Amino acid sequence: MMCSPTLSAVQQRELARNLTYFLSTYKHISDSFIIEFFSEDLWATLPTRWQQILCDLSPPQIADLLLDRLNVNRSYSCVWPLSLLAFRATAHALTFPRTPQGKRRHEVGMLKPEEFLENKSQSSLLGHIFRKHVKPKKQHEIRSLGTLVKQLCDLTDCNSVVDVGSGQGHLTRFLSFGLGLSVTGIEADPTLVSMASKYDGQLLWMLEKERQRKNGPPISRSGPSPCHVAGWVNPKASWKDFVKQTEAGQDPYVHPLCQESSSTEVVCPVEEGQEYPDFILTGLHACGDLSATLLRHFASCPHVRGITSVACCYMKITTSENPNPPGLIAPPLSPLPTSEASHSEFGYPMSSWVQGLPGHQLSYKAREGACHAIEDYMHRLREESGLLRMHCYRATLETVIREANPELRRPGVQAIKKAHLLPFTEYARLGLPRVGLPPDLPLDTCRVGAMLRQEGRVVVYFSLALLLAPVVETLVLLDRMLYLQEKGIKSQLVPLFDPAFSPRNLVLMALKQPTRDMETECTLP
Repeated sequence: MMCSPTLSAVQQRELARNLTYFLSTYKHISDSFIIEFFSEDLWATLPTRWQQILCDLSPPQIADLLLDRLNVNRSYSCVWPLSLLAFRATAHALTFPRTPQGKRRHEVGMLKPEEFLENKSQSSLLGHIFRKHVKPKKQHEIRSLGTLVKQLCDLTDCNSVVDVGSGQGHLTRFLSFGLGLSVTGIEADPTLVSMASKYDGQLLWMLEKERQRKNGPPISRSGPSPCHVAGWVNPKASWKDFVKQTEAGQDPYVHPLCQESSSTEVVCPVEEGQEYPDFILTGLHACGDLSATLLRHFASCPHVRGITSVACCYMKITTSENPNPPGLIAPPLSPLPTSEASHSEFGYPMSSWVQGLPGHQLSYKAREGACHAIEDYMHRLREESGLLRMHCYRATLETVIREANPELRRPGVQAIKKAHLLPFTEYARLGLPRVGLPPDLPLDTCRVGAMLRQEGRVVVYFSLALLLAPVVETLVLLDRMLYLQEKGIKSQLVPLFDPAFSPRNLVLMALKQPTRDMETECTLP
């Protein structure tokens, strides 16, 4: 299975143009909040003919006729309007493929990949020493991404890797102990850094215990122990400051765990003229602007030979319209000065091309929607899961809340355990106090009942918005490819993970002057 060829520069720009036009045309759907289905009368915003066609679809039909782009044997009970067919076809056509190469059609939508068929919580493709403390989803990801990173190292004759947002160090351990690479992990949360070092020690203890059990010589491991650095990666720092940060864990005078808090940026002194090591940069689900920051460092730093970037949390990306989105990680209270002029770019758009396209703006809601798992929702639809009623429950509750207090709009109602199994009256009794309203607030049973009977319409409308989620993600990732293209760097976007198991499964990878051809020698795991 070979890496898919990249789009040409002209094809990338034309795709971006088509994406922005399509998304701006249906902005009223992607920007809508499903909890406002009744309070904002979202159903009435759809064309009348769409309403007539969609209102009677069963959940499995919604999955087959709307969401499943691989379904080629659709069966219609009536003629659909061309505008609806065009909407569905265009959404599918503009979206980057999410199915990994080599995956068979009947496997798409499985709850877990084949590697978990023997044991649902243990990957058969990952050694047991790398599975401790690691959930199945993460096992699947670190094995696949780690193997790809190793291939990029081989293509560039580079043995060093920097893993940004390394968390508890699961990927760094596999890269170092399992694949023989020299790895530095950078993580903003010092608690996670301490846990990563603790788990490193446990892995070494397991190796020694195995040696003693076999009464043999010391078991050699593939690579050295990884270095763990507690530090916040400053998006406005120069690449030199970033490289200094990656070397902090290797400096004999700076212990990687000496940072007292994540509000202290790691910087170690570097002598003028000092040589920097070459390395591969990786980020597994780097949140919000962090993925964009890594791409900028990759493009500007001559010592970063390659990158693999798996993004997540698109709603936390900064834009000129929304420079401080909810959930944005706060910078250090007193960041140390950078050695060069700061970057001022936002997380989206990164490329000059997309920035110049009319209608390129993506709202917070559209970017938040791009994080939803379309494959998981298709499974719920086909199983006609009781979880499908939750959007209708919350939309009904939103109407009750606004009628009681018009100033409360989209207040946060934390998840209620097994709410889909409760009658709505009990759901409301538990949810109302969470927004400051009395649990015994009188309900108009006739009005509430009328809304609950529209559950099917709520599911359909949510599915229409969900159909646009991969389109939004495609635009965000294509913008990053165009940014690299404008810097003279070719890149590829590869669906690496099982999308039903790991929804953010697209890996953006790029190399600078590989010693061998990436497209012909990069074999996907």
